[in-house]
Amino acid sequence: MTVNVDFNEFDSTEINTADKNHHTHPWQLLDVFPEEGALPIAAAEGAYIYDTDGNKYLDAVGGLWCTNIGLGRDEMVEAIAEQTKKMAYASAFVDLTNVPAATLAKKLAELAPGDLNHTMFTCGGSTAVDTAYRLIQFYQNCRGLHEKKHILSRINSYHGTTYAAMSIGGKPGDHPEEFDFIRDTIHHLSSPNYYRAPQGMNEADFLDSLIEEMEDKINELGADKVAAFFAEPILGAGGVIVPPKGYQRRTWELCQKHDILYVSDEVVTAFGRLGEWFTSKTLFDIQPDIIISAKGITSGYQPLGACIYSSRIHKVIAKADSGRCFANGYTYSAHPVACAAALKNIEIMERENLLSHVKELGPYFQQQVATLKDLPIVGDVRGSHLMVCVEMVQDKETKALFPDELDIGKCVANHADALGLIVRPIVNLNVMSPPLVIDRDDVDFIVNTLRKAIEATMKDMEEQGKWQRPDKAA
Repeated sequence: MTVNVDFNEFDSTEINTADKNHHTHPWQLLDVFPEEGALPIAAAEGAYIYDTDGNKYLDAVGGLWCTNIGLGRDEMVEAIAEQTKKMAYASAFVDLTNVPAATLAKKLAELAPGDLNHTMFTCGGSTAVDTAYRLIQFYQNCRGLHEKKHILSRINSYHGTTYAAMSIGGKPGDHPEEFDFIRDTIHHLSSPNYYRAPQGMNEADFLDSLIEEMEDKINELGADKVAAFFAEPILGAGGVIVPPKGYQRRTWELCQKHDILYVSDEVVTAFGRLGEWFTSKTLFDIQPDIIISAKGITSGYQPLGACIYSSRIHKVIAKADSGRCFANGYTYSAHPVACAAALKNIEIMERENLLSHVKELGPYFQQQVATLKDLPIVGDVRGSHLMVCVEMVQDKETKALFPDELDIGKCVANHADALGLIVRPIVNLNVMSPPLVIDRDDVDFIVNTLRKAIEATMKDMEEQGKWQRPDKAA
């Protein structure tokens, strides 16, 4: 496919200058950005993006885990334009609603597992997590359990970037000393990353240790004080960490035992990323009290998040004659254009059987990426279906990492960029979550190109004296 864009209309130098001088990016490295700048993207179609000079890249990151049905879809453009003409905005506060919002809420109740029949719409995943956090406080207070406010999460988890969401998240790099966080009532358990388990510990014992740690923390705090456990089924931005088999079920059982709400953060894993609408029940045999969704709900065509919660919670907070008001919401909650985009996105996914496509293609993607393990600096390749992480190590035997300042993942990503492939660097990791519409040829291109990028990085490091191949070591 070729995008219908005249790239001559863009002045890349002018755009980069404006960007450097006036645009502060998420997670921008403030000291080096004025020198390095950013890649200016001008167009996109399917799984491909184009910079302002017309260079084409396969976007193996899927935007940011989100362009599930691919970009440039006329159907999506038409649905958004039609809704904008019909009604570009409507408030959803108090006693107002709109047709797309009501229709989408009903559809989510049909797709979500169990009694998750109620949805609060937000502007994205972070605000959906914040909404869940406030809902949990509200629910516990409505029950008269005013001290049941502590939250359990995990190291290397990611739950968003609003104040509460970032506090709940557990990525060390996301908790710089220059920021403040909620520290007294939010607690982080060990990451369920078996690759980093103590040497010699088998997976079953590692799982037991994680469950024991969680129960010990609950007992330490007091079950009457622990309100909820936030958990991504598979940790995304923390490195595509797939917990040991049975981990999700056993942590859920602990929550059931101690009257702790289970919040499944499916911002990444829902809407087809793992071949399911929602993965909690179908893949991991848990029934959450709350599911958080965003990203793939609109495939990135519009910003939208959803906090989907149970009828059991709703029955408590909406008790008859209580006169309660859930004082939470946003100007753009249940935005009609965003909700219309979500409905069209779901319709496309259903019609094109994209969930089945992911179930068929996912194992091939995982198998092919795993072939990179023969490279000297590839320590681990992990993931599921269309989400994967390649972890770089300085020494395979000891699993020692490269120094953070080397930013090995960025070195690999830079070489991949030059070869027409976008991967996401996270220090020593390269993460991928391509659009669900890719095929086997795309998978082969991703893996072959990433191999070349890693090999080029190894060559650079050898020439710069920063690394030595094991077979050349003294």
